[in-house]
Amino acid sequence: MLEILYRDEHLIAVNKPSGLLVHRSMIDKTETEFALQLVRDQIGQYVYPLHRLDKPTSGVLVFALSKEVAHTMNQQFQAHRSSKEYLAVVRGYIATKGRIDYPLKEQLDKMTDAKARQNKAAQEAVTEFVRMATVALPYPVSRYKSARYSLVRLFPKTGRKHQLRRHMKHLMHPIVGDTTHGRGEHNKLFREKFGVHRLLLHASAMSFTHPKTHEHIRIEASLDEVFQTLLKHLGWE
Repeated sequence: MLEILYRDEHLIAVNKPSGLLVHRSMIDKTETEFALQLVRDQIGQYVYPLHRLDKPTSGVLVFALSKEVAHTMNQQFQAHRSSKEYLAVVRGYIATKGRIDYPLKEQLDKMTDAKARQNKAAQEAVTEFVRMATVALPYPVSRYKSARYSLVRLFPKTGRKHQLRRHMKHLMHPIVGDTTHGRGEHNKLFREKFGVHRLLLHASAMSFTHPKTHEHIRIEASLDEVFQTLLKHLGWE
């Protein structure tokens, strides 16, 4: 059973766990469970996904309960009239706050995007961030005698594929646990010292205008036990 964060006759939001795909994908044929099917079976009603959330990312995931509402919400998302907040642990001491305006080339999958245009120009991609805390751990990594990390809130202003993970890599502050855009030595440290085997990226909140009542809706998702325990270990309670 997925944790339901919000539900009315038009929308439902759940707290997606890390490691769960939103829907069936040719990219990962071995998976047998998907958020879309789990939510559908849990409430006994068909649901329509409104946005992406990477498999290793946890947090707020919103579905519409009708095609009409899905259409209205998609228009709102495309017009950037909604907002998302993420929490992440990144390598190094990141600046106290900043704005990343760094266009990203569309990432294509060899299997599912074989017929897509391969030479598209980079698309606008903007992320704002605020550093919440820092820590230095007494463990040597690479050529350094200690390892430094930051807890950061991320606010994507656009919705490119893997945007937050790629933007953090661009700043040389990759997200811990990222096996594609991160640093293996830091991922290994967190596995061995803290038992953390997940991407440390969590969609903590989403805000939007309700498609029917026009009320401001803010949905928040709590961290899972692994993420919460890690923050305690690092003194970031």
